[in-house]
Amino acid sequence: MAIGERIRFIRNLRGMTQKYLGMAIGFTENTSDVRMAQYEAGARTPKEKMIADLANVLGVCPQALTIPNIESYIGVAHTLFTLEDLYGLKINDLDGELCLTLDKAKGTTYLSMFDIFSAWQKEAEKLKNGEITEDEYNAWRYNYPKAEVELTKAALDKLRAEKQDDSANE
Repeated sequence: MAIGERIRFIRNLRGMTQKYLGMAIGFTENTSDVRMAQYEAGARTPKEKMIADLANVLGVCPQALTIPNIESYIGVAHTLFTLEDLYGLKINDLDGELCLTLDKAKGTTYLSMFDIFSAWQKEAEKLKNGEITEDEYNAWRYNYPKAEVELTKAALDKLRAEKQDDSANE
């Protein structure tokens, strides 16, 4: 999905019009919807600053908008091949099911990717178990890693509060 399609997809998730989004990032009322339509159609490509502004208004991280172009199966395949080269993503067979795994030989890259995949799997499991809504899951995905930092901070704050309660009760 190209950047324009990502902008449109997330804008629609947020219930925003092109005019509203365009004005929120600084275009005039007269040109805002036209400019946003150009970005969404791929006629124009936003520069880095514009991407940051769009991400801010849409409530996502810039990387959620700038994912690789995966509009075809071949594009997806080459994206996965690149991930294999750069990050040690491997395809394997596990009991007759194809699955993607991480190559432990990649050292610190493996550890970083493992942390990301573990956080993703944890949130996906919460969605599957009904502990969070699809909107909450999407908010986590589109704001990763900031969302993960906030979850970790909340968990640590909860542990601190519990320890303080235990200390007060002794």
